[in-house]
Amino acid sequence: MSDEHRPEEQPDPLTDEPTQPLAGWRAAEPEPQPPADPAASAEPAAQPQGQAYGSDPEPAEGPVEGPTDAPVDAPADDGMLAGPPPYAARFGEEPTQPQPQQVQPQPTMPLPLQGRQEQGPYGPVPPQGAGGPGWFGPGPYPPRPLHAQPVARKTPLWLWPAVASVALVVGVLGGLAGGALQDELASQRGTNSGGLGGVRTQTAAPLDADNGSVAAVAQALLPSTVQIVAEFDGQAAGATGSGFVLDRDGHVVTNNHVVASAAADDGPIVVIDQSGMRHEASIVGRSSVYDLAVLAVTDAGDLEPAALGASQVLHVGDPVVAFGAPLGLSQTVTSGIVSALNRPVTTSGESDDDSSYINAVQTDAAINPGNSGGPLVNLAGEVVGVNSAIATTGGATTESGNIGVGFAIPIEQVRTTVDQILKTGEARYPVIGAQVQTGTQADSQGATITEVQADTPAARAGLEADDVIVAVDDQPVQDGIALIVAIRTHLPGEVVEMSVVRGGEQRVVEVELDGKVG
Repeated sequence: MSDEHRPEEQPDPLTDEPTQPLAGWRAAEPEPQPPADPAASAEPAAQPQGQAYGSDPEPAEGPVEGPTDAPVDAPADDGMLAGPPPYAARFGEEPTQPQPQQVQPQPTMPLPLQGRQEQGPYGPVPPQGAGGPGWFGPGPYPPRPLHAQPVARKTPLWLWPAVASVALVVGVLGGLAGGALQDELASQRGTNSGGLGGVRTQTAAPLDADNGSVAAVAQALLPSTVQIVAEFDGQAAGATGSGFVLDRDGHVVTNNHVVASAAADDGPIVVIDQSGMRHEASIVGRSSVYDLAVLAVTDAGDLEPAALGASQVLHVGDPVVAFGAPLGLSQTVTSGIVSALNRPVTTSGESDDDSSYINAVQTDAAINPGNSGGPLVNLAGEVVGVNSAIATTGGATTESGNIGVGFAIPIEQVRTTVDQILKTGEARYPVIGAQVQTGTQADSQGATITEVQADTPAARAGLEADDVIVAVDDQPVQDGIALIVAIRTHLPGEVVEMSVVRGGEQRVVEVELDGKVG
């Protein structure tokens, strides 16, 4: 019979998962006992060997001998009981101190469920410990099962919630600080990611639409009208114009041509309010194509914003009031009527990108040089346009006096362009990638295409040179300027329908507009 028994893999009584035997321990073998009689000394009976906890002991080949006057019956082995204690003495004998013996490593099995008392052939098995004393002296004994051994915690449990709380507080404070820094930088740039929706504009009209009083309109809008003095060709205060307060965040709207030279030379710009107080201003963004610019004014807490209306509800003959500083005369008010709507107008610049094309509101209210950038207002006190150009007998220019024909940029276009500038600091306008004739001809019946660039919306739509565009989305087109103005009332990415005449035949094509900064 083998002196040792290696238990096979047994399931953990707590988890029902297979467990591996613990290595490194083996129960000590008992010290040989003297034979009971001379016959037994000749061939000593085999003594049961110490067994690892949890293993099945090998049965003895004969009955266990003991004193005749006090026999002890060994309990039946149910597969979970261990063998006799390693240092058991015969009944009635004094226990002797065991001699140290060399212990061979032997894997052990984990203990059964706690609370069950182990029994050996001579009574309860002594408590075991890793080298600790049992009933009969010091060990070594098999170790406790893994599930019964206390595990030392390296980190207190309360520490993790504390660390998480500190991290959360630091994260929140960092986010607030970062947001405040971003807002500060944004306010310094004058831009706002929300565009018009992110600034504090005046939404309610200050007056009733049927009040019929120009004086009431003047009282309501003069606090929102400013004079602008800017550097021009290296000369400080060389250019003068007008503007109006957009919101309570210190943004002012004016014409691009009023501040274009100062922007190119990084020259000074000064905004003068109704009380005569001067404020330094910087350019947030500008668009030469739409002749609009947005300024950021310092110390503008007392400036009153103007309410924005709608030009699309105007009718020819409706009364309007113009505000500004014509000829440098600040806080000037003139009145008139709407002379025409959707009037295609252009102001020529040094290049095509510097020329502005306006689908203008025409008025006979007196507009002169210096009125540029000032508001055109209805009788409810709402801004319906931005005064931009005048017509004279010599053409559209700002160098001659008023003859009763002035033009204002519709407020709908102002909203779109200002919103883009507040968000990104620049404005985008739609293009189709084709050149057209812009000269005015008396017998013109449409816009003639002179060139189509490759890989552009016009080329993808199948447009060719000498095609004549006579309408855009059912809006008639008389010449090249009218075509450009009709296109620029849309946004990049929109799809428009164009009626095209080629070889005497008319057809409709769809063109998806591209975008360009300007």
